Amino acid sequence: MKKYDVIIIGGGPAGLSAGLYAGRANLSTLLIEKERAGGQIVITGEIENYPGAVEGESGPSLIERMVRQNQKFGVEHIYDTVTDVVLDGEEKVVKTAGGEYRAKALIVASGARSLSVGCAGEEEFAGRGISFCATCDGPFFEGLEVFVIGGGDAAVEEALHLTKFAKKVTIIHRRDQLRAAKSIQKKAFENEKINFMWDTVVEEIKGGDLVESMVVRNLKTGETAEITADPADGTFGIFVFVGFRPNSELFEGKLAMEKGYIITDEDMKTSVPGVFAAGDVRKKSLRQVVTSVSDGAIAAVQAEKYIYG
Repeated sequence: MKKYDVIIIGGGPAGLSAGLYAGRANLSTLLIEKERAGGQIVITGEIENYPGAVEGESGPSLIERMVRQNQKFGVEHIYDTVTDVVLDGEEKVVKTAGGEYRAKALIVASGARSLSVGCAGEEEFAGRGISFCATCDGPFFEGLEVFVIGGGDAAVEEALHLTKFAKKVTIIHRRDQLRAAKSIQKKAFENEKINFMWDTVVEEIKGGDLVESMVVRNLKTGETAEITADPADGTFGIFVFVGFRPNSELFEGKLAMEKGYIITDEDMKTSVPGVFAAGDVRKKSLRQVVTSVSDGAIAAVQAEKYIYG
């Protein structure tokens, strides 16, 4: 059983940032990622709101450079599934499908996942007309029509944000009234750019290189209809905001949480000494690449202080 100074769970921006800072501090560091490095950002075709991003920067290109930085400073990366963690005691134990690892400090950067609509074509067109982040992708739909799926606070707030770019925003909601706070609803109802499609679900999304149409169904009448892009535009945007789920199931009952998100202080310290959390898995007000890398850097610096006092 190999022992490390720091183990990082998760290879998204937060985990890679933590790895960079831990590696540069000469801490023996292991980063465990389940599938591929990058997390949610790897489905982003172009990044414009990350400070210093090169022109044409994409999620995969940014992550590729982050991975190379980690390798340069000796961070060991493995791809495996974490099955259990033991957090009490001086050493933190991480059990995976392929083995067991121990470390003096643990950084949880396992991220969160967007809940999907579950319709045909959704996975195929992710990043090609379908987005899960208006702040990230809104500018790419300047002058186009967009549809927002969802009816909670996030959906309505993002719809309002999208009116800055889109020529028309339609909120598609499966109920006949929104779930968002009344104050947010009021702003949406008063915005001339926002329209509503009630009691409706999306059944299928179609297109070629980009989204070109979608099939919707009215839950009360059972009738279906196909919405097609304006011929002059050739495409439209679909923003999915039906909720997020933090990847924190392994830590339930072991770390303090709120609605599944791990609670930390400003130093990324959790309720257990020697365990830190960074990125989308922790409770925070803004989930963006820039905040994730900040979290990761802070977590690694604090982990070093924890180890060496």
